[in-house]
Amino acid sequence: MSRRSTPALAVAAVGFFLWSASALADRGGAGQAVKLIRTIPVPGLTVFDISFVDAGTQTYFLADRSNRTIDVVDARNDVLLRQISGNFKGFTGNNDTSGPNGVVVSGHWLFVTDAPSRIVTIDLRTDRIVSEVSTGGAPGLRADEVAFDPVHNLLLPVNNADSPPFASLIKVDPATGKLTLLTRITFENATNGAEQPIFNRSTGKFYISIPEVDGITANGAVGVISTSGVLEKEMPVKFCQPAGLSLGPNNDMLLGCSVVFDTAGNPFTPADPNAAAPTQIIMDANGSIDAVIAGVGGSDEVWFNPGDGRFYTASRNNPSGPVLGVIDARTQTLVQVTPTVNRPPGTAHSVAVNPHNNHVFVPLPPNNVLAAPAGDASANCLRGCIAVFAAPDRD
Repeated sequence: MSRRSTPALAVAAVGFFLWSASALADRGGAGQAVKLIRTIPVPGLTVFDISFVDAGTQTYFLADRSNRTIDVVDARNDVLLRQISGNFKGFTGNNDTSGPNGVVVSGHWLFVTDAPSRIVTIDLRTDRIVSEVSTGGAPGLRADEVAFDPVHNLLLPVNNADSPPFASLIKVDPATGKLTLLTRITFENATNGAEQPIFNRSTGKFYISIPEVDGITANGAVGVISTSGVLEKEMPVKFCQPAGLSLGPNNDMLLGCSVVFDTAGNPFTPADPNAAAPTQIIMDANGSIDAVIAGVGGSDEVWFNPGDGRFYTASRNNPSGPVLGVIDARTQTLVQVTPTVNRPPGTAHSVAVNPHNNHVFVPLPPNNVLAAPAGDASANCLRGCIAVFAAPDRD
C-alpha cells in the first residue's frame, strides 16, 4: 500500500509480545482478548496487498500478488473457496508496478486494481472479467487503493505511485458492471503518494489518506472529494503519515498512521536516541482530531468492525514488531495488541473483519512463528496463510 518504504524496525522477544498483549487486554475487561484461533493455508502466498470482507455474503477477498489471484474465503467457516485469476501483474519486486492491489465488492461485482493503471470488474457468478479501464498513469505504475460509492455507483481508485499521485472517478453500470472513466483528481501537494479512500454515506463525500504534504514528513492530511470529482479540502494531521482509513460508528475515521514518530517529533528508527511514540488518530468528518491513541503505530490497512464496535490495525511497522492492534471505537482507547509476523518481502499489513462472527483475517507470509492452535499440522503457515483471530461477542 505505502509508496515509500520505511526502515525495518527492531523486533522484540516473543515474551514481550505476550506480556504486552495480556496487559493491554486487561484494560478491556476479562474475556475480551482477541486470540489466534486458526490459520487458513494459502500455498505460495508471500506478497499480497489489501483485503475486504463482503458482510452481506460473509466472504473475504484478498489481493494475492504471489499467486496473481484474488483469494476468496468463506468467512463463516474460515475456508479457502477458490482463487480468481484475472491476468494480474503479480509481484515484480517493486510495489509501484505490482498487482493486484485494491479490492472492493458490491453485490456480485468484484472491483480490482492492478498494474499498469488497471481497474477491472469481475462477475462473481462466473469469476470472469466483464469490464476494464485504464486510469492513464505513468508507464508501468499501478492503480492501488479503491473505494466504492453505492449511492451513485462510483469507484474512486488511486494511482499512488505517480508523481503527483491522483485518483480517478469511474462510473459503474450496476446492471452490467461496465466501467466508464469520468475525471481525474490530482493531489498536487502530496509528496509521498496517496493512500486509502473511503466513501461516507452520511456526508456523501469520499475521503482519502494523504501521508505527506509539501515534503514535510510530519505533515499529513485527509482529503475530501465530492462525487463530481472535486477535491474540496484537505484536513491536516501531524505526526502520523496516514495510510489506512476506516469509517467508524460516530461519523469519525481511524487514521492508520504508517510512520512512527519519536518523542521529539521525528521519524523513529531503531538507532534513535529518543523513545518511539507510536499512535493512531481518530478524526471526525469535519477534520477535528477526536483522539490520539498511544501504544500502536506503523499501520497500513485498518478496519472498523460493527460486530464488536472495534477498530483493527495491521501494524507491520510497530516499534516492538508487527502486531494486530485492537481499539475500542466507543471509548477511543487501545484495548490490545497481539503479535503477527513479517517475513520480507511479505509483511502483515492487511486486515478485514466479518461482523457476523467477529473473525479477524490477517494474511501472513510463510513462517513457523504463528502456527495453528492445538498443533494442527494440516493448517500451518509454512507456505503462507491467512491467520484468523477471534474477536469477542460483546452483546
